[in-house]
Formats: sequence, structure tokens, C-alpha cells
Amino acid sequence: MKAVSVIIPAHNAAATIVRTLGSLRSEADAIGEVLLVDDLSSDGTAAVASDAASRLGLPLRVIQSNCRDAGGARNLALSQANHPWIYMIDADDLHLEGGLRSLLLQASMQARADMVVGAYRRRTDGVDRQIKLPAGYTAASIANASAYIEGHIRSIAVGSALVSRQAIGETRFPTGLAYDEDTLFWARVLSKARLAIITQPVMTYCVSAERSDDRF
Repeated sequence: MKAVSVIIPAHNAAATIVRTLGSLRSEADAIGEVLLVDDLSSDGTAAVASDAASRLGLPLRVIQSNCRDAGGARNLALSQANHPWIYMIDADDLHLEGGLRSLLLQASMQARADMVVGAYRRRTDGVDRQIKLPAGYTAASIANASAYIEGHIRSIAVGSALVSRQAIGETRFPTGLAYDEDTLFWARVLSKARLAIITQPVMTYCVSAERSDDRF
């Protein structure tokens, strides 16, 4: 069933977006739409992505934006998403085959779960360094949110979580912040979500000096 809206913010991501889209190909049966928010790219990101999606059989829709901010770009896509589940991944990260299906399966197995957090691989300058497992969560939503803000729960990498559109509701990423917009967004979602976790790695989070210094 086409149950998932995939959201990808992109700024000058022509060099990486083909790999990111290719990593989603194995999940095509579950993906109802891929919303690529092209945020003032000057390298042809949208055209490269459209060509790749056509070859991969992915239902891509490009949204042009002037957000200058990954959180703002995600917010724009959230306002236009049509499917019951939201999966966000950055334009230079990689989904791992079977990850999305495993997140969906856990959501179906755990009664009323509307957010599922998985493990992820951390890749630094092209080398896989470690697997980060979700840890520190409880069954209490407010307690999870507080612990997340205080740093007692392992950070959620964008691309390691599946969240129902209903659970997100009107929650959006703060904009205009240099750091921590992800932390604030996830804390707000955790404060009201019925949470499930899996220990299977579902994505590769790619870290480099270039990404840290010149993402947007």
C-alpha cells in the first residue's frame, strides 16, 4: 500500500541526490510520493532528481522554495504531504534497504503507535564508524520529550524515524536557527506521540566537514 510521503529538503544537492533517491528504490511499493523541496539550488538539483526518479520509478514532485533553511523546506513539504505516514531524509544521506518496511511493520504490530524510531549508521568522511541504537525512551510521552531536550535520549537522525501525519499535526520545525531545529521538532512530536522503536539500522547518516560547514 502506498502509505508514505517522503520529504527531502535539497540545496545544491545534484552530486548526492541520485544516490539518496536510489537508496529509496527498494521501498517503492510503500512510497506514495517523494516531495523534493529545491531550496534555491544553482546546480540543477531539480532536473537531476527528476531524471533519476523517472528511471527509478519513484513518484517525485519537486517543490520550489526560497526558504534558505532545511527546517523551512521540510515545513513546506509537510503542508503539502498527502499520505498517512511521513518519512524525512536529507539529500546527502542514504536509506537502507528494508528500513522503511520494518518501520511500517513495527507501527502495525504495536497497537496505536504513531511514531517509530530506528537505529542508524553513522558514516564519517565515507567510512562507517558506528551504529547508533535508539536508547533511553519510556512509555511516557512527556517524559520522553523532556529527556530528549535534556540530552538523556539518543538524538534522532532525520531519516531514522517514521511519524504519522496525524501525530505531527501542526507541529513544524523552528526556522532561522543555526542549530537544534531538529531537536526542538522531535521533542514536540515526542511529547504527544505513541512511540515504538526498532534496533534495525534504517539509514546511513553521512557526516563530513563539507556537510557541517556548507549545508545551506
